[in-house]
Amino acid sequence: MSFDVLEKLEAKIQAAVDTISLLQMEVEELKEQNGRLGDENQQLKQQHDAWQERLKVLLGKIDQVEENV
Repeated sequence: MSFDVLEKLEAKIQAAVDTISLLQMEVEELKEQNGRLGDENQQLKQQHDAWQERLKVLLGKIDQVEENV
């Protein structure tokens, strides 16, 4: 009877080890994805800043035209 208990315990431990291994792989994949998304986010922020600057310049030109009219 104690042998059955040990076999069940061994099976549960193996299942836990397998689950932990899968979760560790998932964590690594998510870290890589997070890094890629962080890079993409930085690029989008730079594009956003560039567009804001262009809009400021254009609005400044419109203000100059309105002042001259």
